[in-house]
Amino acid sequence: MKRRVLAAAVVLAMVSGASMPTPAFAQSNEAAEIAQLKQQLAVLQAKVNELEQRSKAQTGETGTRQNIASSPQQQAKPAQPAPYAWASNTRIGGTAFIDFTYLDQTKNGTKTDASGTGLDVKRFYLTVDHAFNDIWSANLTTDFNYSSVDGETQLFVKKAYLQGAFSPLATLRVGSANMAWIPFVEDWYGYRFVENTLVDRVKFGTSADWGVHLLGASGMFNYQASIINGGGYKNPTRSDSVDFEGRVGFQPIKSVMIGVGVYSGDLGKDTHSTPALHDAHRYDAMIAYHGGGLRLGGEYFRATDWNNVLTPATDSADGWSLWSSYDFGPASIFARYDRVNPSKDLDPSLKDTYYNFGVAFPVTEGVRVALAYKNEMLKDNSKTNTRSRELGAWGEVKF
Repeated sequence: MKRRVLAAAVVLAMVSGASMPTPAFAQSNEAAEIAQLKQQLAVLQAKVNELEQRSKAQTGETGTRQNIASSPQQQAKPAQPAPYAWASNTRIGGTAFIDFTYLDQTKNGTKTDASGTGLDVKRFYLTVDHAFNDIWSANLTTDFNYSSVDGETQLFVKKAYLQGAFSPLATLRVGSANMAWIPFVEDWYGYRFVENTLVDRVKFGTSADWGVHLLGASGMFNYQASIINGGGYKNPTRSDSVDFEGRVGFQPIKSVMIGVGVYSGDLGKDTHSTPALHDAHRYDAMIAYHGGGLRLGGEYFRATDWNNVLTPATDSADGWSLWSSYDFGPASIFARYDRVNPSKDLDPSLKDTYYNFGVAFPVTEGVRVALAYKNEMLKDNSKTNTRSRELGAWGEVKF
């Protein structure tokens, strides 16, 4: 820019000099014009210097902005990887069983206080799973239910265990975890939110307990073996000996499962001050089909001294359950029938008969609602009977 200004001044001086008429007059005017040009050059030089300073300032500011844009990490806060890593390895979920029904229950012909219309949240499981690495993980599952003793809901732990997944055939769980039989049948039954499976419904088993559990599967074979306290997940206290529950499953094709199981122990009741008089035993069997929208299945159990661990008397029980359902997509229909002999030795005429049927609708992902009817009769030859009839809606919410 300096060169252009100076060149313009020189040209102007030459033109001015060429137009002068006489040498004497030219010398007089030439001095004045040179002085004027010097003054103009000084002004122009000042302006050029000012423009250069502005240009340098703008260039520096642009460079700074470009550096900031290309290196945002220089202004970012320090990374905090630990909490984010913990969250990415942790899953939170839940399952709720909700119903709104009318219940008509009578005992020896007299209506009980359980009768009436109302809404129940019978189960709400909140689950937290955390993986420490590819092998080790932990699970915490809370639950609540209603206690008629104090008339309030109770919050408690159903599952709390440390898991080591060493191979498909060797997964170890230490703590309160799923038992071998009841959750196994629930998976193939498919309508736990409407009713518990057979062994769970008639209180000849529990779905979780405190202990050491080893399970696995490979191809057509699956198994679980559990050494547990025996009192169930609500009662983590110990006794003089531990119980055992095991299961073996055989899956010849993907849609068919055959399973057998066994339980043996004192149910956590054998203590130093109150020793057990008998061991309780239970033997289980199931065959089930689930292909497409069709489910068919049957469960059988036989138990000895389940309710007589601390009594001199001995007793036995058995029962079976058949279920079926078909899913059309927009809805599914289902039905089930149970028949149980709760006390074959002490009260052989006592029979428990149960059935249900209904239709279920998928409301949205993770939500199902079933409209159903249930009927249960517990009766013996002495005219002692309890009958329950229930009609309404049952819901399942999973997330």
